[in-house]
Amino acid sequence: MSLPILPTISTTCIVISAILVAIGWRLIWKRQFEQHKKVMLWAAGFAVLFFAIYASRTIFIGNTAFGGPDSVRIYYTFFLIFHIILATIGAVFGLIQIFTGIKDKYEVHRKTGPIASVIWFFTAITGVAVYVLLYVLYPGGETTSLIKATFGL
Repeated sequence: MSLPILPTISTTCIVISAILVAIGWRLIWKRQFEQHKKVMLWAAGFAVLFFAIYASRTIFIGNTAFGGPDSVRIYYTFFLIFHIILATIGAVFGLIQIFTGIKDKYEVHRKTGPIASVIWFFTAITGVAVYVLLYVLYPGGETTSLIKATFGL
């Protein structure tokens, strides 16, 4: 089985980001504030790297359609929509966490941190599931670039 390189790298980035968030959570429980900050910024960096790869691939190469059986497609579509909603909410929470942490607004940071982390964990888990459904369990469907679809290039 040959896995596509960019989706594999981007999915790995999200997994690393989630692992780092878990480590950061543990560090804050231990009141290791500086280590927590460093680890969480690394987690954010891996999330940004994921987004850069994903956005670039979407624009220049395209997205891969679900290639599995029609009987599974509707479930995959609902699952994908759930993942996209989670990822969007997780990204917003992540930006809030970075801003409040860097600006020393710890009251808000402490209240929203656990929520942001849980959303991020579910985002990572559902992202891996989407990857497995698209590239591991079923052969990928057609891939068309946004530029080609939009401008016919």
